[in-house]
Amino acid sequence: MKQSAAEILREYGPFPGADQIHGVTFDGLHVWFASGDRLNALDPATGKTVRSIDVAAHAGTAFDGQHLFQIAEDRIQKIDPATGRVLATIPAPGNGGDSGLAWAEGTLWVGEHRGRKIHQIDPQTGTILRTIESNRVVTGVTWVDGELWHGTWEGDESDVRRIDPETGKVLERLDMPPGTGVSGLESDGGDQFFCGGGSSGKLRAVRRPKRVSKSKG
Repeated sequence: MKQSAAEILREYGPFPGADQIHGVTFDGLHVWFASGDRLNALDPATGKTVRSIDVAAHAGTAFDGQHLFQIAEDRIQKIDPATGRVLATIPAPGNGGDSGLAWAEGTLWVGEHRGRKIHQIDPQTGTILRTIESNRVVTGVTWVDGELWHGTWEGDESDVRRIDPETGKVLERLDMPPGTGVSGLESDGGDQFFCGGGSSGKLRAVRRPKRVSKSKG
């Protein structure tokens, strides 16, 4: 396993009226973060929130290219970002113990916090398609370039880790500074992750390690 210190590129917040940062997602332009009773859109270039949607937003957040998905207690809401309307609701697999949320391969991936699991579910019905075991508490979840990453946060220790999606084995770990937690997690599709900071009320950009090419050309 590769292990290194997380490189924090930028900190955003705290934000007015947002005591907690839960789920985080990225729509290609804005970073959306859940803060309990609303979803907020942040411009990562300026660090300013540009709009909010009043909706229950207690844990993970995801974006499928068209809609936002947001965990609210024991359910997952499908939201139209243009109108803020909840279009559909499905049961969450952890029955209220759910944490991170990601969209990949046409399905949702849901972290089960204390259960130390990540579930792949059908976005229409909530049916569990498969489950990956982790050896740590799961907070945020994200897929990027075929890699599955999730956040962990236990006590003062927190990290972002890449795991084998078949076995759950930890392949790489980025250790956050002591006392700096990761709640939500999302990749920007490039060289950085956006990490929710829980009760700090902050959002952080963390460098994603470059992949080493295996070809010797």
